Amino acid sequence: MTAHVRDATIGDAAGIARVRVETWRAAYSGLVPKEVLDRLDVQRETAHRVERWDEHHADAGSHDLVAVADSEVVGWAFAGRAREELDGITGELYAIYAHSERWSRGVGKALLAEAERRLIADGHRRAYLWMLDGNARAAAFYDAHGWHLDGGEKVEEGLHEVRRVKVLQP
Repeated sequence: MTAHVRDATIGDAAGIARVRVETWRAAYSGLVPKEVLDRLDVQRETAHRVERWDEHHADAGSHDLVAVADSEVVGWAFAGRAREELDGITGELYAIYAHSERWSRGVGKALLAEAERRLIADGHRRAYLWMLDGNARAAAFYDAHGWHLDGGEKVEEGLHEVRRVKVLQP
């Protein structure tokens, strides 16, 4: 069944947490230390999301999106104003995840298209994202959708990330 993308609500917090935790474990195995993946906990992340919901949604320029199929959250994306303006790039895709059972089934594509549409509507002409270096599946996905490496790199919490950018087309 095709997933429908809509704005997330606080009632989606548990579904978002489940997608994020399960996707991290599936996508980052071998890229992130096993002990980090083992510490991920859906209930703890759900509680954290609920507790900080208003804080994370105070900016009208941020867009928290879920992909839903059969009343279940199967994907999640979060985009908005760039946390750091880099070379005039004002938009950022903070996160995008699809449950591994939904990989290559259009969930990520639908989430990405809606996130980009929202960024364009907010006046962003270029955006960036950070992705874990070595994540070949994500690299192929982003390449296919016009997000290209620009040489930016960072290491946060021991994880090496690379930056991808895109000129957004209205």
